[in-house]
Amino acid sequence: MSNNNIQSILQETRIFEPSDEFIAQANIKATDVALMKQKAEEDYTGFWGDLAKEHIDWQTPFTTILDDSKAPHYQWFSDGRLNVSYNCLDRHIADKGDKTAIIFEGEPGDIRKISYKELLADVSQFANALKAQGVGKGDRVIIYLPMVAEGVVAMQACARIGAIHSVVFGGFSAEALKDRANDAEAKIIITADGGNRGGKPVELKKAVDAALDAGCPSVEKVIVLQRTNHGVDMQEGRDIWWHDAINGQSTECEPEWVDAEHPLFLLYTSGSTGKPKGIQHSSAGYLLQAIITNKWVFDQKASDTFWCTADIGWITGHTYVAYGPLALGTTQLIYEGAPTVPDSGRFWKICQDHQVSIFYTAPTAIRALMRFGDDVPNSYDLSKLRLLGTVGEPINPEAWMWYHNVIGQEKCPIMDTWWQTETGGHMIAPLPGITALKPGSCTHALPGIIADVVDKEGNSIENANEGGFLVIKKPFPSMLRTIWNDDSRYAETYWPMFDGKYYLAGDSAYIDEDGYFWIMGRIDDVLNVSGHRLGTMEVESALVAHPSVTEAAVVGKPHEVKGEAIVAFITCKGDRPTGDKADKMIEELRAWVAKEIGPIAKPDDIRFADGLPKTRSGKIMRRLLRAIAKGEEITQDTSTLENEAVVEQLQGKA
Repeated sequence: MSNNNIQSILQETRIFEPSDEFIAQANIKATDVALMKQKAEEDYTGFWGDLAKEHIDWQTPFTTILDDSKAPHYQWFSDGRLNVSYNCLDRHIADKGDKTAIIFEGEPGDIRKISYKELLADVSQFANALKAQGVGKGDRVIIYLPMVAEGVVAMQACARIGAIHSVVFGGFSAEALKDRANDAEAKIIITADGGNRGGKPVELKKAVDAALDAGCPSVEKVIVLQRTNHGVDMQEGRDIWWHDAINGQSTECEPEWVDAEHPLFLLYTSGSTGKPKGIQHSSAGYLLQAIITNKWVFDQKASDTFWCTADIGWITGHTYVAYGPLALGTTQLIYEGAPTVPDSGRFWKICQDHQVSIFYTAPTAIRALMRFGDDVPNSYDLSKLRLLGTVGEPINPEAWMWYHNVIGQEKCPIMDTWWQTETGGHMIAPLPGITALKPGSCTHALPGIIADVVDKEGNSIENANEGGFLVIKKPFPSMLRTIWNDDSRYAETYWPMFDGKYYLAGDSAYIDEDGYFWIMGRIDDVLNVSGHRLGTMEVESALVAHPSVTEAAVVGKPHEVKGEAIVAFITCKGDRPTGDKADKMIEELRAWVAKEIGPIAKPDDIRFADGLPKTRSGKIMRRLLRAIAKGEEITQDTSTLENEAVVEQLQGKA
């Protein structure tokens, strides 16, 4: 095996077949998938065209499926016209108008149930309020809200009038908000006085004021939702309360019919340079993937209550909260706050109280809740759960097994989904009732997604378990269209290799002997140890498999002999080890990794903290860890961390 390719050091042999009971009721059958894959192979554009006709209501049907004349700026269904909000709301009113669309639970315990008919009225009324403030088709609107139902209302209202929304996660700082508002040249910001998180208000309005004071010349108005009622400054002539904005506005608003390629939203994601990239998604292509993946991967049915725990500030909260479930007419749950308020059973109590049947969350949340033991979830009735999902990063096998055994009670298939902000929806994921599951593998590409693992020349890697670049070989409808106002950066970032023929995901992966995909981490998270290229995720999985370890993050730092040394940051069950206990645990963990995956993967440096440096969305700030490992001065903005104290612990200062 060539050392130019990434070596897999993770060995996982457990397989979980779908139950006969699940197979019998699944939305799609194995025969359906075989026919779809055959159709995609024989008539790729026809495959997508048929799906778009079946699942989207068009005002003007399309006649062109794929226009690749300006590749890599591909266009799908470009001469068709539609409205995304119409597809999520209006088309359900005749037969599902009284059905609950959203169950909202606030962190303080307040609960609202909103029917499809009521949601359409709320969206239409707020759409009219936006128009009254001068917002029209193509204008950019920043949404900076807590995780409340009004966030979905605001997104849908923008879609209804053809405005382009850009949701900024409520945990981001004023500086991050300013940068995004200026890049998008936003006309209006929608925010709240605050949100409830961790038992205290998140100061959203203050952050907006600070951003505007620092300079956002395009912003004309700020609409403020009253959520926490803790008192905020309102600037006369600029700021308007949400309830005043909608006062007197009609609850009917004719949808703005737009071209299929009309931008639905911008979503900013961090780039390797640190400068955020405005990922631009289309209307029709994005909507199609949102619909089919909610139907195929989550097996959503009229009787389900679906809960995706993601905030609307992330792509998961767009596709699997604001758009996909509503386009299918599903009942979904939205929760505002932290998973540990008032205690570590909050998620499981919500599942019990609202009879959640499909639950989708991040491995980070699963590992964090594992720390509290089995007795906490076991004290709640989780019998309504029938399907589980994970998103955001590869899930280590031990966390997968806990999720399966304790939360799923050994009866719920786990949908480990690989996709990105840029892809808009699931790309590689199991199909429930069809795919046998392997803990830690996202399994197979979905029908119509032509994924592969290739070497640096773009050749498919023939040897099983040998890693390389994860690519998608054909354009697909939900892919990003460009980076806002930066076409050249789009081409350089996503099409830089293989003569621009393949979409470069930026992840390393391998395919095993059964054709299953295993994500090994970001390309820039690969370690080069003594000539061996190792994926960080596999070392992390080995560490987390130790009975005393809850979470692990691994990075490299320069080493004059080995090229790179492995540095591991660890959170343990119970108290953080210090002194002799820490020394003993370090030796134990090094021996454990050597036994699990070989001496080559033994960490050179192990550091303990009460937690890992994460944003409030649960993402580990790996660039921060790399700086800590190298002993560099911390220059990154740490204001979005859940707990800033862990930085000093990892630096050895506390």
